[in-house]
Amino acid sequence: MPRRVLLATCAELSDGDDDERLAVRAFADRDLVADFAVWDDPAVDWTGADLVVVRSTWDYVSRRADFLGWASSVPRLANPVEVLAWNSDKTYLRLLADAGLPVVPTTWYEPGEHPEQPAGETVVKPTISAGARDTRRHRLGGAARAHAVELLAAGRSVMVQPYLDGVDTAGETGLVWMGDRFSHAFRKGPLLAAGAGATRGLFAAEEIVARTPSRAERDCAERVLDALVDVAPVGREQLLYARVDLVPGPDGAPVLLELELVEPSLWFAADPDAPARWARTLAARLASP
Repeated sequence: MPRRVLLATCAELSDGDDDERLAVRAFADRDLVADFAVWDDPAVDWTGADLVVVRSTWDYVSRRADFLGWASSVPRLANPVEVLAWNSDKTYLRLLADAGLPVVPTTWYEPGEHPEQPAGETVVKPTISAGARDTRRHRLGGAARAHAVELLAAGRSVMVQPYLDGVDTAGETGLVWMGDRFSHAFRKGPLLAAGAGATRGLFAAEEIVARTPSRAERDCAERVLDALVDVAPVGREQLLYARVDLVPGPDGAPVLLELELVEPSLWFAADPDAPARWARTLAARLASP
């Protein structure tokens, strides 16, 4: 009998996004039946699925508490709610940095604090965000500080990072794991234009192409995932999916920009074998006790 998988999405993408639909076509070969379901739709019976997978739930940022409340009510959810709570606030990067991982240097501010004016070109973003929403790149320290003040006044925690200009030529490298196995990687082109307004939609438009990661990038990403056993609610072996986003540091060595464990695009289109690999991973998870 086919196993039923519900792919959690948002109302604006009730049929999922193009990339996710590409992967669903491979499910039939694994005797899986998949449907998209909007995470905050009260009519959905989440208990009727053999597995619920968080995918394009990209509207949760302004209602994070509601989203986590929904996640805690789903019987069999991937990734688990403890991971969603930990990873949906970018302060997890501080824990990884404290554990000795190479993370983009970050200055953190909480509401009520007074941010300093940064020197050099910087990126200012809220710690709870997705799809580059409310994130901006600033050439001038005064503009960066004003952006931070605006976010803090709205009750949001803020992170300020130096803009690493290696991104302009090399882009970002996203490395995707399915289960505990590396699947594929892609290059994401520069996302933030200096002086441009913050993204207000679900996500910023992205330029994606396939990429073979360097040995240094693979090693860095493996170290990040290995560190989860010490800093996160679960270890890497309990994750259904993970995406590690790396950028070149000042010396060219890779540094961690983000570890995506909530609702990352897995960019199946970057590897023709990725959809079948994803279906195989889901089938294996369903077969586990």
